[in-house]
Amino acid sequence: MDLIDHIKDLASRIEKQLEHIKTEEATKTALIMPFINSLGYDVFNPLQVIPEFTADVGTKKGEKVDYAIKKDDEIIMLIECKQAGADLHKNHASQLYRYFSVTEARFAILTNGIDYEFYSDIDEDNKMDSKPFFTFNILHFEDHQISELKKFTKSTFSLEDILTTASTLKYAGAIKNVLAEELKNPTEDFVRFFARQIYDGILTKRVLEQFTQIVKDARTQFINERINERLKSALSANEQETLATMIDEGKIGNSTQDVQNGIEATQDEIDGYNIVKAILYEVVDDVQRIAMRNTKRYCGILLDDNNRKPLCRLHFHYSQKYLGVIKNRKEERIAIDAVNDIFKYANKIKSTLSEYEEN
Repeated sequence: MDLIDHIKDLASRIEKQLEHIKTEEATKTALIMPFINSLGYDVFNPLQVIPEFTADVGTKKGEKVDYAIKKDDEIIMLIECKQAGADLHKNHASQLYRYFSVTEARFAILTNGIDYEFYSDIDEDNKMDSKPFFTFNILHFEDHQISELKKFTKSTFSLEDILTTASTLKYAGAIKNVLAEELKNPTEDFVRFFARQIYDGILTKRVLEQFTQIVKDARTQFINERINERLKSALSANEQETLATMIDEGKIGNSTQDVQNGIEATQDEIDGYNIVKAILYEVVDDVQRIAMRNTKRYCGILLDDNNRKPLCRLHFHYSQKYLGVIKNRKEERIAIDAVNDIFKYANKIKSTLSEYEEN
């Protein structure tokens, strides 16, 4: 099994187990040890993985880091673990900072079992950087991140190869974070950059305020267009055929006949409803069991038109759209940029339906 298959399998198990993991020890056992194992290291072999690794640091004696990873009888990585759900921050890496300088390890990982932060000594030799050069979220990752993660596997680990790309990863990641923040809340300098390209007049405060909103609108349109293009190209021929069949059979369409309570649905809500029906088409015995009820606050999509069986909720009455996914009858709101983003959470919606069917 390839690394990506191991990671996807682990991610699917984590989604089912996460609510039951309440301690750091449970996090290690259920989440972190399987992750280490997926990288090819035998967690039960002390020649490869040393739990509770101890090294004296200055006047501090007997301090322990959770795991030390060895290869060819040398320590290559240190791992500090926190409880699932813990917010990773600089203070959590304090032991890693101290141990990094007194061991031969060139890499350190700080993790809560979901997020993994990879550190090295890019800025100053033998001193762990304050910021990670690579971050990985096991529940939300891109395929290209698997290629970077693969460099840390036992079979392909190469200190030189990782260090060669580590600085690029670190600064590219930092640039993406800056871009993300600028796109979300554009600064005056960011707005000026675009305004100067297309506006010949003087950039007064009033003009900059106008361009700030224009930049935000253009950003939203640009991202939505790119996402829609990718989703269209990503749909397999089989999925396209399924959608076409459903349209031909009248199982999805632009009709508002499923709307309840006399509140007219918007086109986005109708599109969202049709996407949910398309997602569940192959896992429900009759797609007509999927109903839509509109309220003043949201559009609810239900199984068997039963208020006690919500599959998801569409909060589309705001400038920022939200998809409400249901887990154990509790709603989690997820910000989405376009209606087609619902496809990304197909597994969560299917899982909710399965939960009702099993009960």
